[in-house]
Parts: sequence; structure tokens; C-alpha cells
Amino acid sequence: MSQWSKLQKSIYLLKATGINFQIHCSIYRMKSKRGSTDLPRYWITLDKEIIWDYPKDFIDKDSSHNYPYEPDISEISNLIREYIDTPKDILLNKEFENDKWGLIEILIAIDRRTGKRQFKGLLEKFKNISAIKILKMRFEKQ
Repeated sequence: MSQWSKLQKSIYLLKATGINFQIHCSIYRMKSKRGSTDLPRYWITLDKEIIWDYPKDFIDKDSSHNYPYEPDISEISNLIREYIDTPKDILLNKEFENDKWGLIEILIAIDRRTGKRQFKGLLEKFKNISAIKILKMRFEKQ
């Protein structure tokens, strides 16, 4: 879990001041007669309210998705790392092709590298309700 701690710390270093934002990851071990697997749970809170929850928000009971047998542990962490490593000057124009979860918009919304000048454009561009809520919280206070 030390790798997650480093990743989490890196996210918090990018976080704008005045936002009560937290991101968490837990790994649950699932054992059976056929073997075992690690099941991830990622969740984000804003003012202690869960605003993003993997896998809960992404399980489609009507589809053939095989969660928990296809865990996205490394995919989500890799996406977060890709975001953190993206330079400020290309951040808002970069296409994060592996974002199947709407996570990037939330990260952009909490990121201190995005400023008030981008606020209106981001509000028009974003589809993630939680990201829009964060943007409004950040910039309507100023």
C-alpha cells in the first residue's frame, strides 16, 4: 500500500486550498476454491460526502461486466499517475483515453494548476456532476 500512499500524497500536493477533498483506495482480498484475487475500492469524498465510488458507481447489473473478476486496480492508479505527470500547459487539452470512470474531470476541478480564467470553459466542457460541483465551490467563493 506504500505505492498508493505516494500517489495519494502527489494528488494532495496538486489540490487547491480550501477544498475538503480526499481520495482513498482499499484492496480487499477475495479467496475461493478456484484461487484468489485483489478487489479494489477507490472513493473520493468532498466535505465527507462520497462523490465518486469505484466499483459501486460503475457496476451495471444488466451487462456482462465481470466485476469483481476484472479488477481495475492498476488501470485507475495508472490513470491518476498519468494525470499527475501531465504538464500544466497541456493539461486541459490532453485526451486521457483510459478514463472510463470520469475521474479526470474531478482531478482537474480540484487541481490548483487550473485557475479562475478556465472556470467558464470547464463548466461548459464538463459532464461530471461532482466535478462541476467542485468547480463552483472553488470559484464562487473567490
